[in-house]
Amino acid sequence: MATTENTNIVIFGASGDLTQRKLIPALYQLFASNLLPEKFTVLGVSRSGYSDESFRDKLHKALEDSENVDSVTLSRFIEHLYYLSIDPSDSSQYGKLKARLDDLGQAHGTGANNLFYLATPPSLYGLIPQYLAEQGLNKESDGWKRLIVEKPFGYNTASANELDDVIHEKFKESQLYRIDHYLGKETVQNLLVFRFSNGMFEPLWNRNFIDYVEITGGEFLGVEGRGGYYDGSGAVRDMFQNHLLQVLAMATMEPPSAIRADAIRDEVAKVMQSFQPLSDDDLKKNLVLGQYTASEVRGEMLPGYREEPGVSDESRTETYVGLKMFIDNWRWNGVPFYVRTGKRLPTRVTEVVIHFKKTPHPVFGKDAPENKLIIRIQPDEGIQMSFGLKKPGAGFEAQEVSMQFHYQSLEEATLLTAYERLLLDAVKGDATLFARSDAVKACWEFVEPILEYKEHPDALFGYAAGTWGPKEADDLLKNDDRAWRFPCKNLTNTEYCEL
Repeated sequence: MATTENTNIVIFGASGDLTQRKLIPALYQLFASNLLPEKFTVLGVSRSGYSDESFRDKLHKALEDSENVDSVTLSRFIEHLYYLSIDPSDSSQYGKLKARLDDLGQAHGTGANNLFYLATPPSLYGLIPQYLAEQGLNKESDGWKRLIVEKPFGYNTASANELDDVIHEKFKESQLYRIDHYLGKETVQNLLVFRFSNGMFEPLWNRNFIDYVEITGGEFLGVEGRGGYYDGSGAVRDMFQNHLLQVLAMATMEPPSAIRADAIRDEVAKVMQSFQPLSDDDLKKNLVLGQYTASEVRGEMLPGYREEPGVSDESRTETYVGLKMFIDNWRWNGVPFYVRTGKRLPTRVTEVVIHFKKTPHPVFGKDAPENKLIIRIQPDEGIQMSFGLKKPGAGFEAQEVSMQFHYQSLEEATLLTAYERLLLDAVKGDATLFARSDAVKACWEFVEPILEYKEHPDALFGYAAGTWGPKEADDLLKNDDRAWRFPCKNLTNTEYCEL
Protein backbone atom coordinates (compact mmCIF):
# COMPACT_ATOMS: atom_id res chain seq x y z
CA MET A 1 0.00 0.00 0.00
CA ALA A 2 1.43 3.35 -1.08
CA THR A 3 1.74 5.98 1.65
CA THR A 4 1.99 9.76 1.52
CA GLU A 5 5.44 11.27 1.90
CA ASN A 6 6.38 14.87 2.60
CA THR A 7 6.07 16.76 -0.65
CA ASN A 8 6.00 20.04 -2.53
CA ILE A 9 3.03 20.38 -4.88
CA VAL A 10 3.74 22.81 -7.73
CA ILE A 11 0.75 23.99 -9.77
CA PHE A 12 1.56 25.62 -13.11
CA GLY A 13 -1.35 27.79 -14.23
CA ALA A 14 -2.16 28.62 -10.61
CA SER A 15 -4.11 31.78 -11.44
CA GLY A 16 -6.49 29.86 -13.69
CA ASP A 17 -10.01 28.58 -13.25
CA LEU A 18 -9.08 24.90 -12.79
CA THR A 19 -6.84 25.70 -9.83
CA GLN A 20 -9.43 27.80 -8.02
CA ARG A 21 -12.49 25.62 -8.74
CA LYS A 22 -11.03 22.10 -8.51
CA LEU A 23 -7.42 21.75 -7.37
CA ILE A 24 -7.23 23.97 -4.29
CA PRO A 25 -10.65 22.84 -2.96
CA ALA A 26 -9.56 19.22 -3.45
CA LEU A 27 -6.29 19.82 -1.62
CA TYR A 28 -8.16 21.58 1.22
CA GLN A 29 -10.52 18.62 1.67
CA LEU A 30 -7.60 16.18 1.70
CA PHE A 31 -5.91 18.36 4.32
CA ALA A 32 -9.09 18.57 6.40
CA SER A 33 -9.39 14.76 6.27
CA ASN A 34 -5.76 14.33 7.38
CA LEU A 35 -4.89 12.59 4.10
CA LEU A 36 -2.06 14.89 3.02
CA PRO A 37 1.47 14.44 4.39
CA GLU A 38 2.28 16.08 7.70
CA LYS A 39 4.77 18.32 5.89
CA PHE A 40 3.75 19.73 2.52
CA THR A 41 3.68 22.95 0.53
CA VAL A 42 1.59 24.11 -2.43
CA LEU A 43 3.44 26.48 -4.75
CA GLY A 44 1.36 28.25 -7.36
CA VAL A 45 3.22 29.28 -10.52
CA SER A 46 1.95 31.53 -13.31
CA ARG A 47 2.57 34.89 -14.97
CA SER A 48 0.04 36.81 -12.83
CA GLY A 49 1.69 39.16 -10.36
CA TYR A 50 0.51 37.74 -7.06
CA SER A 51 2.57 37.67 -3.88
CA ASP A 52 2.30 34.88 -1.32
CA GLU A 53 -0.12 37.03 0.67
CA SER A 54 -2.38 38.12 -2.22
CA PHE A 55 -2.49 34.56 -3.59
CA ARG A 56 -3.53 33.28 -0.16
CA ASP A 57 -6.15 36.03 0.21
CA LYS A 58 -7.67 35.19 -3.17
CA LEU A 59 -8.01 31.49 -2.41
CA HIS A 60 -9.16 32.10 1.17
CA LYS A 61 -12.05 34.19 -0.15
CA ALA A 62 -12.86 31.56 -2.78
CA LEU A 63 -12.99 28.79 -0.17
CA GLU A 64 -14.46 30.42 2.94
CA ASP A 65 -18.07 30.36 1.71
CA SER A 66 -17.89 26.81 0.39
CA GLU A 67 -19.69 23.89 1.99
CA ASN A 68 -17.77 21.71 4.45
CA VAL A 69 -15.12 24.37 5.07
CA ASP A 70 -14.08 25.00 8.66
CA SER A 71 -12.58 28.44 9.26
CA VAL A 72 -9.88 27.21 11.66
CA THR A 73 -8.85 24.36 9.35
CA LEU A 74 -8.88 26.72 6.38
CA SER A 75 -6.53 29.14 8.14
CA ARG A 76 -4.11 26.30 8.85
CA PHE A 77 -4.33 25.09 5.25
CA ILE A 78 -3.72 28.55 3.77
CA GLU A 79 -0.38 28.73 5.59
CA HIS A 80 0.90 25.98 3.28
CA LEU A 81 0.23 28.04 0.11
CA TYR A 82 2.91 30.02 -1.70
CA TYR A 83 3.22 31.75 -5.05
CA LEU A 84 5.90 32.40 -7.66
CA SER A 85 5.34 34.79 -10.54
CA ILE A 86 7.26 33.61 -13.61
CA ASP A 87 6.47 33.04 -17.28
CA PRO A 88 6.27 29.20 -17.68
CA SER A 89 7.19 29.57 -21.37
CA ASP A 90 10.51 31.29 -20.51
CA SER A 91 13.24 28.75 -19.72
CA SER A 92 15.50 31.41 -18.20
CA GLN A 93 13.11 31.90 -15.25
CA TYR A 94 13.14 28.30 -14.01
CA GLY A 95 16.21 28.97 -11.88
CA LYS A 96 13.88 31.03 -9.66
CA LEU A 97 11.59 28.01 -9.35
CA LYS A 98 14.43 25.72 -8.31
CA ALA A 99 15.67 28.23 -5.73
CA ARG A 100 12.16 28.69 -4.32
CA LEU A 101 11.65 24.92 -4.04
CA ASP A 102 15.01 24.57 -2.27
CA ASP A 103 14.00 27.26 0.23
CA LEU A 104 10.57 25.72 0.85
CA GLY A 105 12.05 22.25 1.21
CA GLN A 106 14.43 23.45 3.91
CA ALA A 107 11.92 25.69 5.69
CA HIS A 108 9.16 23.06 5.86
CA GLY A 109 11.20 19.88 5.92
CA THR A 110 9.54 18.66 2.73
CA GLY A 111 12.80 17.72 1.04
CA ALA A 112 12.92 17.36 -2.74
CA ASN A 113 9.81 15.25 -3.38
CA ASN A 114 8.13 17.40 -6.02
CA LEU A 115 4.76 16.92 -7.72
CA PHE A 116 4.34 19.18 -10.77
CA TYR A 117 0.76 19.76 -11.99
CA LEU A 118 0.39 21.24 -15.49
CA ALA A 119 -2.92 23.12 -15.27
CA THR A 120 -1.86 25.14 -18.32
CA PRO A 121 -2.77 25.40 -22.01
CA PRO A 122 -1.65 22.26 -23.91
CA SER A 123 0.92 24.36 -25.81
CA LEU A 124 3.08 24.29 -22.65
CA TYR A 125 2.91 20.53 -22.06
CA GLY A 126 6.03 19.89 -24.10
CA LEU A 127 7.97 22.94 -22.85
CA ILE A 128 7.58 22.79 -19.06
CA PRO A 129 9.11 19.28 -18.70
CA GLN A 130 12.16 20.38 -20.74
CA TYR A 131 12.66 23.53 -18.69
CA LEU A 132 12.27 21.59 -15.42
CA ALA A 133 14.93 19.15 -16.62
CA GLU A 134 17.34 21.99 -17.41
CA GLN A 135 17.32 22.73 -13.66
CA GLY A 136 17.64 19.06 -12.72
CA LEU A 137 14.04 19.01 -11.45
CA ASN A 138 13.40 15.71 -13.21
CA LYS A 139 16.16 13.79 -11.40
CA GLU A 140 15.18 11.53 -8.51
CA SER A 141 18.53 11.14 -6.75
CA ASP A 142 17.37 13.45 -3.93
CA GLY A 143 13.64 12.61 -3.96
CA TRP A 144 10.86 11.58 -6.34
CA LYS A 145 9.62 13.83 -9.15
CA ARG A 146 6.18 13.39 -10.72
CA LEU A 147 4.42 15.21 -13.52
CA ILE A 148 0.61 15.45 -13.81
CA VAL A 149 -0.63 16.37 -17.29
CA GLU A 150 -4.21 17.50 -17.88
CA LYS A 151 -6.13 16.50 -21.00
CA PRO A 152 -6.02 16.87 -23.94
CA PHE A 153 -2.88 14.77 -24.37
CA GLY A 154 -2.35 15.59 -28.02
CA TYR A 155 -4.76 16.64 -30.75
CA ASN A 156 -4.53 13.50 -32.88
CA THR A 157 -2.33 10.41 -33.16
CA ALA A 158 0.69 12.24 -34.58
CA SER A 159 0.65 15.09 -32.05
CA ALA A 160 0.08 12.69 -29.14
CA ASN A 161 3.05 10.59 -30.22
CA GLU A 162 5.18 13.71 -30.65
CA LEU A 163 4.24 15.02 -27.19
CA ASP A 164 4.91 11.59 -25.71
CA ASP A 165 8.40 11.54 -27.24
CA VAL A 166 9.20 15.07 -26.04
CA ILE A 167 8.16 14.40 -22.44
CA HIS A 168 9.88 11.01 -22.34
CA GLU A 169 13.18 12.67 -23.25
CA LYS A 170 13.22 14.16 -19.73
CA PHE A 171 10.74 12.16 -17.64
CA LYS A 172 10.28 8.40 -17.38
CA GLU A 173 6.85 6.86 -17.92
CA SER A 174 6.77 5.97 -14.22
CA GLN A 175 7.01 9.71 -13.40
CA LEU A 176 4.19 10.70 -15.75
CA TYR A 177 0.56 10.92 -14.59
CA ARG A 178 -1.96 11.70 -17.37
CA ILE A 179 -5.06 12.75 -15.49
CA ASP A 180 -8.62 11.90 -16.53
CA HIS A 181 -11.01 13.05 -13.82
CA TYR A 182 -13.63 10.53 -15.00
CA LEU A 183 -11.42 7.72 -13.69
CA GLY A 184 -11.40 9.40 -10.28
CA LYS A 185 -15.15 8.93 -9.87
CA GLU A 186 -16.06 6.34 -7.26
CA THR A 187 -18.52 4.54 -9.54
CA VAL A 188 -16.00 4.12 -12.36
CA GLN A 189 -13.59 2.46 -9.94
CA ASN A 190 -16.47 0.37 -8.61
CA LEU A 191 -16.80 -1.20 -12.06
CA LEU A 192 -13.77 -3.32 -11.23
CA VAL A 193 -14.90 -4.31 -7.74
CA PHE A 194 -18.46 -4.98 -8.89
CA ARG A 195 -17.31 -7.21 -11.73
CA PHE A 196 -14.46 -9.12 -10.18
CA SER A 197 -15.57 -9.55 -6.56
CA ASN A 198 -19.04 -10.94 -7.29
CA GLY A 199 -19.32 -14.53 -8.45
CA MET A 200 -22.91 -13.95 -9.61
CA PHE A 201 -21.88 -11.40 -12.28
CA GLU A 202 -18.41 -12.23 -13.59
CA PRO A 203 -19.43 -15.58 -15.16
CA LEU A 204 -22.11 -13.68 -17.16
CA TRP A 205 -19.81 -10.86 -18.25
CA ASN A 206 -19.15 -12.07 -21.83
CA ARG A 207 -20.56 -12.66 -25.30
CA ASN A 208 -22.44 -15.80 -24.19
CA PHE A 209 -24.82 -13.90 -21.92
CA ILE A 210 -24.64 -10.22 -22.91
CA ASP A 211 -26.62 -9.06 -25.94
CA TYR A 212 -25.28 -5.50 -26.21
CA VAL A 213 -23.91 -2.64 -24.12
CA GLU A 214 -24.79 1.07 -24.06
CA ILE A 215 -22.52 3.80 -22.73
CA THR A 216 -23.90 7.33 -22.45
CA GLY A 217 -22.06 10.48 -21.43
CA GLY A 218 -24.57 13.32 -21.72
CA GLU A 219 -24.42 16.97 -20.70
CA PHE A 220 -27.29 19.43 -20.51
CA LEU A 221 -24.95 22.42 -20.66
CA GLY A 222 -23.63 23.91 -23.88
CA VAL A 223 -20.06 25.17 -24.30
CA GLU A 224 -20.51 27.70 -21.45
CA GLY A 225 -18.19 30.43 -22.71
CA ARG A 226 -15.58 27.95 -23.94
CA GLY A 227 -16.64 28.26 -27.57
CA GLY A 228 -13.18 29.28 -28.75
CA TYR A 229 -11.57 26.20 -27.20
CA TYR A 230 -14.38 23.78 -28.00
CA ASP A 231 -14.62 24.79 -31.65
CA GLY A 232 -11.08 23.49 -32.12
CA SER A 233 -11.82 20.34 -30.19
CA GLY A 234 -15.31 18.90 -30.57
CA ALA A 235 -17.02 16.01 -28.83
CA VAL A 236 -14.70 13.36 -30.26
CA ARG A 237 -11.62 14.88 -28.65
CA ASP A 238 -13.29 16.47 -25.62
CA MET A 239 -15.28 13.47 -24.33
CA PHE A 240 -15.25 10.41 -26.55
CA GLN A 241 -11.54 9.75 -27.08
CA ASN A 242 -10.60 9.95 -23.42
CA HIS A 243 -13.50 9.76 -20.96
CA LEU A 244 -15.88 7.33 -22.62
CA LEU A 245 -13.29 4.99 -24.10
CA GLN A 246 -11.66 4.81 -20.66
CA VAL A 247 -15.01 3.92 -19.08
CA LEU A 248 -15.57 1.33 -21.82
CA ALA A 249 -12.17 -0.20 -21.12
CA MET A 250 -12.88 -0.44 -17.37
CA ALA A 251 -16.18 -2.18 -18.12
CA THR A 252 -14.67 -4.71 -20.54
CA MET A 253 -11.10 -5.42 -19.42
CA GLU A 254 -9.92 -8.84 -18.25
CA PRO A 255 -9.30 -9.48 -14.53
CA PRO A 256 -5.94 -8.04 -13.46
CA SER A 257 -3.42 -10.39 -11.88
CA ALA A 258 -3.20 -8.08 -8.85
CA ILE A 259 -4.67 -4.82 -7.53
CA ARG A 260 -1.59 -2.98 -8.66
CA ALA A 261 -1.15 -0.09 -11.09
CA ASP A 262 0.80 -1.96 -13.77
CA ALA A 263 -1.41 -5.05 -13.63
CA ILE A 264 -4.62 -3.03 -14.02
CA ARG A 265 -3.20 -0.74 -16.69
CA ASP A 266 -1.89 -3.76 -18.62
CA GLU A 267 -5.46 -5.03 -18.98
CA VAL A 268 -6.82 -1.58 -19.88
CA ALA A 269 -4.25 -1.27 -22.66
CA LYS A 270 -4.98 -4.79 -23.94
CA VAL A 271 -8.69 -4.19 -24.37
CA MET A 272 -8.10 -0.80 -26.03
CA GLN A 273 -5.73 -2.45 -28.47
CA SER A 274 -8.57 -4.88 -29.24
CA PHE A 275 -11.03 -2.18 -30.36
CA GLN A 276 -12.07 -3.23 -33.87
CA PRO A 277 -10.64 -0.64 -36.30
CA LEU A 278 -13.28 1.49 -38.00
CA SER A 279 -13.64 0.77 -41.72
CA ASP A 280 -15.01 3.19 -44.31
CA ASP A 281 -18.28 1.25 -44.13
CA ASP A 282 -18.38 1.67 -40.32
CA LEU A 283 -17.89 5.41 -40.64
CA LYS A 284 -20.84 5.68 -43.04
CA LYS A 285 -23.23 3.28 -41.27
CA ASN A 286 -22.20 3.08 -37.61
CA LEU A 287 -21.17 6.67 -36.83
CA VAL A 288 -23.37 9.71 -36.26
CA LEU A 289 -21.96 13.19 -35.66
CA GLY A 290 -24.27 16.02 -34.67
CA GLN A 291 -24.37 19.71 -33.78
CA TYR A 292 -27.06 21.28 -31.61
CA THR A 293 -29.35 23.97 -32.94
CA ALA A 294 -31.46 26.60 -31.16
CA SER A 295 -34.50 25.37 -29.27
CA GLU A 296 -36.89 26.35 -26.49
CA VAL A 297 -36.40 24.14 -23.43
CA ARG A 298 -38.58 24.50 -20.30
CA GLY A 299 -39.58 27.98 -21.34
CA GLU A 300 -36.02 29.13 -22.02
CA MET A 301 -34.67 29.79 -25.51
CA LEU A 302 -31.30 28.07 -25.85
CA PRO A 303 -28.92 29.24 -28.59
CA GLY A 304 -27.59 26.93 -31.27
CA TYR A 305 -23.94 25.95 -31.22
CA ARG A 306 -23.02 28.37 -34.02
CA GLU A 307 -24.62 31.20 -32.03
CA GLU A 308 -22.36 30.59 -29.00
CA PRO A 309 -19.64 33.21 -28.31
CA GLY A 310 -16.33 32.30 -29.94
CA VAL A 311 -17.88 29.82 -32.41
CA SER A 312 -17.68 30.36 -36.15
CA ASP A 313 -20.95 30.99 -38.01
CA GLU A 314 -19.98 28.18 -40.37
CA SER A 315 -18.53 25.80 -37.79
CA ARG A 316 -18.54 22.08 -38.65
CA THR A 317 -17.49 21.06 -35.14
CA GLU A 318 -19.48 18.14 -33.72
CA THR A 319 -21.17 18.46 -30.32
CA TYR A 320 -22.56 14.91 -30.47
CA VAL A 321 -21.02 11.52 -31.24
CA GLY A 322 -22.88 8.23 -31.52
CA LEU A 323 -20.98 5.09 -32.50
CA LYS A 324 -21.63 1.37 -32.81
CA MET A 325 -18.33 -0.41 -32.22
CA PHE A 326 -16.92 -3.84 -31.42
CA ILE A 327 -14.10 -5.41 -29.42
CA ASP A 328 -12.16 -8.15 -31.17
CA ASN A 329 -11.25 -10.54 -28.39
CA TRP A 330 -12.44 -13.83 -26.93
CA ARG A 331 -14.73 -12.31 -24.30
CA TRP A 332 -16.54 -9.75 -26.47
CA ASN A 333 -16.44 -10.97 -30.07
CA GLY A 334 -19.71 -10.07 -31.80
CA VAL A 335 -21.18 -7.96 -28.96
CA PRO A 336 -22.05 -4.44 -30.19
CA PHE A 337 -21.19 -1.45 -28.00
CA TYR A 338 -23.29 1.66 -28.59
CA VAL A 339 -21.44 4.73 -27.27
CA ARG A 340 -22.81 8.28 -27.32
CA THR A 341 -21.91 11.65 -25.88
CA GLY A 342 -23.25 15.10 -26.50
CA LYS A 343 -23.85 18.61 -25.26
CA ARG A 344 -27.30 20.14 -24.81
CA LEU A 345 -28.93 16.76 -24.22
CA PRO A 346 -31.98 16.60 -21.89
CA THR A 347 -29.96 15.90 -18.75
CA ARG A 348 -26.45 15.43 -17.35
CA VAL A 349 -25.83 11.71 -17.08
CA THR A 350 -23.08 9.13 -17.48
CA GLU A 351 -23.98 5.47 -17.29
CA VAL A 352 -23.16 1.99 -18.56
CA VAL A 353 -26.11 -0.27 -19.42
CA ILE A 354 -25.52 -4.01 -19.77
CA HIS A 355 -28.32 -5.71 -21.74
CA PHE A 356 -28.42 -9.46 -21.12
CA LYS A 357 -29.69 -11.95 -23.66
CA LYS A 358 -33.25 -13.19 -23.32
CA THR A 359 -33.93 -16.56 -21.79
CA PRO A 360 -34.22 -19.31 -24.42
CA HIS A 361 -37.31 -20.84 -22.80
CA PRO A 362 -40.10 -20.81 -25.46
CA VAL A 363 -42.85 -19.98 -22.93
CA PHE A 364 -41.34 -17.72 -20.28
CA GLY A 365 -38.87 -16.09 -22.64
CA LYS A 366 -41.35 -14.97 -25.29
CA ASP A 367 -42.70 -11.82 -23.63
CA ALA A 368 -40.38 -11.66 -20.63
CA PRO A 369 -39.02 -8.25 -19.63
CA GLU A 370 -35.45 -7.47 -20.58
CA ASN A 371 -32.74 -8.18 -18.02
CA LYS A 372 -30.40 -5.22 -17.73
CA LEU A 373 -27.86 -3.78 -15.37
CA ILE A 374 -27.49 0.00 -15.14
CA ILE A 375 -24.28 1.31 -13.63
CA ARG A 376 -24.75 5.04 -13.01
CA ILE A 377 -21.55 7.09 -12.82
CA GLN A 378 -23.19 10.52 -12.48
CA PRO A 379 -25.42 11.95 -11.10
CA ASP A 380 -27.33 9.92 -8.47
CA GLU A 381 -24.49 7.40 -8.50
CA GLY A 382 -25.61 3.82 -8.07
CA ILE A 383 -26.57 0.50 -9.65
CA GLN A 384 -29.95 -0.76 -10.82
CA MET A 385 -30.78 -4.31 -11.84
CA SER A 386 -33.96 -5.01 -13.83
CA PHE A 387 -35.53 -8.43 -14.25
CA GLY A 388 -38.90 -10.15 -14.63
CA LEU A 389 -41.30 -11.40 -11.97
CA LYS A 390 -44.84 -12.76 -12.18
CA LYS A 391 -47.53 -10.13 -12.47
CA PRO A 392 -50.05 -10.53 -9.64
CA GLY A 393 -53.21 -12.33 -10.64
CA ALA A 394 -54.11 -15.29 -12.83
CA GLY A 395 -51.66 -16.75 -15.32
CA PHE A 396 -47.91 -16.45 -15.63
CA GLU A 397 -47.47 -13.07 -17.27
CA ALA A 398 -44.16 -11.42 -16.36
CA GLN A 399 -43.58 -7.79 -15.48
CA GLU A 400 -40.35 -5.83 -15.05
CA VAL A 401 -39.17 -5.01 -11.55
CA SER A 402 -35.91 -3.53 -10.35
CA MET A 403 -33.54 -3.42 -7.39
CA GLN A 404 -31.49 -0.31 -6.78
CA PHE A 405 -28.43 0.68 -4.80
CA HIS A 406 -27.50 4.35 -4.30
CA TYR A 407 -24.10 5.49 -3.08
CA GLN A 408 -25.75 8.29 -1.12
CA SER A 409 -27.32 5.62 1.10
CA LEU A 410 -23.85 4.89 2.51
CA GLU A 411 -24.04 7.77 4.97
CA GLU A 412 -21.14 6.48 7.02
CA ALA A 413 -18.80 6.60 4.03
CA THR A 414 -16.82 9.67 3.00
CA LEU A 415 -16.56 9.71 -0.78
CA LEU A 416 -13.62 11.54 -2.28
CA THR A 417 -14.30 13.69 -5.31
CA ALA A 418 -12.51 12.79 -8.54
CA TYR A 419 -9.77 15.39 -8.09
CA GLU A 420 -9.33 14.56 -4.41
CA ARG A 421 -8.81 10.89 -5.24
CA LEU A 422 -6.45 11.52 -8.15
CA LEU A 423 -4.34 14.14 -6.36
CA LEU A 424 -4.01 11.83 -3.36
CA ASP A 425 -3.00 8.93 -5.62
CA ALA A 426 -0.37 11.09 -7.35
CA VAL A 427 1.12 12.12 -4.01
CA LYS A 428 1.20 8.46 -3.00
CA GLY A 429 2.70 7.40 -6.32
CA ASP A 430 -0.26 5.18 -7.24
CA ALA A 431 -0.73 5.42 -11.02
CA THR A 432 -3.65 2.96 -11.26
CA LEU A 433 -6.22 5.55 -12.34
CA PHE A 434 -3.93 7.48 -14.68
CA ALA A 435 -3.67 6.75 -18.41
CA ARG A 436 -0.50 5.04 -19.60
CA SER A 437 1.30 5.82 -22.84
CA ASP A 438 0.22 2.68 -24.71
CA ALA A 439 -3.44 3.18 -23.77
CA VAL A 440 -3.40 6.81 -24.93
CA LYS A 441 -1.86 5.73 -28.23
CA ALA A 442 -4.45 2.99 -28.73
CA CYS A 443 -7.32 5.45 -28.16
CA TRP A 444 -5.95 7.99 -30.63
CA GLU A 445 -5.36 5.31 -33.27
CA PHE A 446 -8.94 4.12 -32.84
CA VAL A 447 -10.52 7.59 -33.25
CA GLU A 448 -8.17 8.80 -36.01
CA PRO A 449 -10.55 7.61 -38.80
CA ILE A 450 -13.37 9.59 -37.13
CA LEU A 451 -11.22 12.73 -37.04
CA GLU A 452 -10.57 12.34 -40.76
CA TYR A 453 -14.15 11.45 -41.62
CA LYS A 454 -15.70 14.41 -39.79
CA GLU A 455 -14.20 16.72 -42.43
CA HIS A 456 -16.58 15.09 -44.94
CA PRO A 457 -19.31 17.57 -46.01
CA ASP A 458 -22.15 15.09 -45.33
CA ALA A 459 -20.87 13.90 -41.95
CA LEU A 460 -22.76 16.33 -39.67
CA PHE A 461 -26.43 16.23 -38.62
CA GLY A 462 -28.41 18.79 -36.64
CA TYR A 463 -30.37 18.20 -33.44
CA ALA A 464 -32.46 20.57 -31.36
CA ALA A 465 -31.00 21.57 -28.00
CA GLY A 466 -32.72 19.59 -25.25
CA THR A 467 -33.19 16.43 -27.34
CA TRP A 468 -31.24 13.16 -27.32
CA GLY A 469 -29.26 13.93 -30.47
CA PRO A 470 -29.85 13.54 -34.21
CA LYS A 471 -32.63 11.15 -35.26
CA GLU A 472 -29.99 9.31 -37.28
CA ALA A 473 -28.48 8.18 -33.95
CA ASP A 474 -31.69 6.27 -33.19
CA ASP A 475 -31.15 4.27 -36.37
CA LEU A 476 -27.86 2.88 -35.00
CA LEU A 477 -29.97 0.72 -32.69
CA LYS A 478 -33.28 0.69 -34.56
CA ASN A 479 -31.63 -1.12 -37.46
CA ASP A 480 -30.75 -3.87 -34.97
CA ASP A 481 -34.28 -3.91 -33.46
CA ARG A 482 -33.01 -2.12 -30.37
CA ALA A 483 -33.46 1.32 -28.83
CA TRP A 484 -31.45 3.69 -26.67
CA ARG A 485 -32.32 3.95 -23.00
CA PHE A 486 -33.34 7.54 -22.24
CA PRO A 487 -32.22 8.08 -18.64
CA CYS A 488 -33.60 10.50 -16.07
CA LYS A 489 -31.39 12.51 -13.78
CA ASN A 490 -32.51 10.04 -11.10
CA LEU A 491 -31.61 6.37 -11.27
CA THR A 492 -35.14 5.08 -11.64
CA ASN A 493 -37.54 3.29 -13.96
CA THR A 494 -40.63 5.42 -14.60
CA GLU A 495 -42.71 6.24 -17.65
CA TYR A 496 -42.28 9.94 -16.91
CA CYS A 497 -39.53 11.88 -15.20
CA GLU A 498 -38.63 15.55 -14.86
CA LEU A 499 -35.42 15.91 -16.82
